[in-house]
Amino acid sequence: MAPADDPSARPEAGSPLGRPFTICREDEAVPTALAGAIAAIGNFDGVHRGHGALVEAVREEADRLGVPAVMLTFEPHPRAYFAPDLPMFRLTGPAAKEIVFARLGLDGLIVRRFDALMAGTTASGFVHDLLARDLGLTGVVIGHDFHFGRGREGTPEVLARLCAEASLACRIIPPVSIGEGEAPVSSSAIREALRQGDIVLANRLLGYRWFVCGEVRHGDKRGRTLGYPTANVALPDCALAHGIYAVRIGLPDGTVRDGVASYGRRPTFDDGAPLLEVNLFGFSGDLYGRTIAVEFLGYIRGEERFSSAEALIARMDVDAAEARTLIAGDRVPSMIG
Repeated sequence: MAPADDPSARPEAGSPLGRPFTICREDEAVPTALAGAIAAIGNFDGVHRGHGALVEAVREEADRLGVPAVMLTFEPHPRAYFAPDLPMFRLTGPAAKEIVFARLGLDGLIVRRFDALMAGTTASGFVHDLLARDLGLTGVVIGHDFHFGRGREGTPEVLARLCAEASLACRIIPPVSIGEGEAPVSSSAIREALRQGDIVLANRLLGYRWFVCGEVRHGDKRGRTLGYPTANVALPDCALAHGIYAVRIGLPDGTVRDGVASYGRRPTFDDGAPLLEVNLFGFSGDLYGRTIAVEFLGYIRGEERFSSAEALIARMDVDAAEARTLIAGDRVPSMIG
């Protein structure tokens, strides 16, 4: 996912679960609340079930040592830094990532800038200078495939050795699968599921409903004339299959609405740039310029070109009814409320 990310969408310090949650962004000094933390390290695109094993491990280690449990991640995503001109389908942008982490029973999130200095840091410098000296960590938790340092020279085995030198605890988590004989959960597998419109599989791999955050923009107001007014959100570099989806929408006031959404080029009308158009059931307020979260519960059908507006409206009535049925039967956990 690559949402039209907006800092105003990001959660304030304090978890909705009642546990204090502190966010330390980019070059900010580590606050007292996160001093001496155990940190799970990674890019965490998607924050999927494999990452969930790291969350559990970092909480266990933190509770054992009596220190804060945090996640350490980097922005922009290293892949975007090294190849800025190539499209990158991010599953979880910064705003969405903070929302997810705030709901996982952690004490906080530390974000560090990925720039030329970070890219050129040696594996030794990453551990001794960043983790131990600058962040003051007590220990780290990583996945089995974590690489770090200049040219990805650091491997899990190298990290374990360097952590021992720096008197940091280090725990390495093996691959995670959701079923016997199945491939390990990965961000790549989730991206491919979304490219195919397989929301059920994507949400199964994530462990919650995939969602995007974005600012509602002005459109051509065509939905009003069709009886289906929409909140329109641009999703740059999003590779989600074009089609119609059952969705739930998190509004700026904290309430959640059911709805039906179209993602695609509107072939019946202008065949323009991809756009997410969301119809919120029973909602008539003004959302222009506000940031909303849209979570996906099910795929209804592919994008189609209709012979007339009347034919499109008739199909939209069917889509809305199917969306209501899918939403009523869905039991996957939500991250937006």
